[in-house]
Amino acid sequence: MRVEVKGRHREYDGIFKLDKAVLRYEKFDGRMSNEVTRLVFERGDSVGVVLYDRGQDTVILVEQFRYPAYVREEDDGWLLEVVAGIVDRGRSPDAVARAELVEEAGYSLEELEYVTTFYPSPGASSERIHLYLGYVSAAAWVGAGGGSSQESEDIRVVEMPLDEALRLVRQGLIKNGTTIIALQHLALRQDRN
Repeated sequence: MRVEVKGRHREYDGIFKLDKAVLRYEKFDGRMSNEVTRLVFERGDSVGVVLYDRGQDTVILVEQFRYPAYVREEDDGWLLEVVAGIVDRGRSPDAVARAELVEEAGYSLEELEYVTTFYPSPGASSERIHLYLGYVSAAAWVGAGGGSSQESEDIRVVEMPLDEALRLVRQGLIKNGTTIIALQHLALRQDRN
């Protein structure tokens, strides 16, 4: 399929970027579309890691305040999530995953398993999330976690049985898409109902 980009302009260039493009694309019938204007939220790649303790059948999640959830929802903006971070400074996704695990949750890894890479919102954002499953145990705990004060993070580490986390997903109390995908992947691996 062909794509003809007629013009592209950076509308905003801060910590995130917003690009405006005028383009045409080849349709399924082989004809080119009319010119369309699209905005792209350029966030860059990120990682998400669900931490799983096989011996205890528990997951380790983090809870932190998310302003966009606060303004969108009727709740307080505090979300339970998998450990996550932005791929930056030339680091590989797995290197970011390992660093974020120590920083946010206080765990080093026994094993890191790649799950998938996906676009969480391809209609508006170029972000890709590299999803991992990280195996840990009590012996892998190396510190308090809690996030980086330089990034104004205030993170609480929460360990719970996998069944409890899946119940929170079913009840709509875990609302982060990456976390939902990670927990459902883990449940499928465990052959749970």
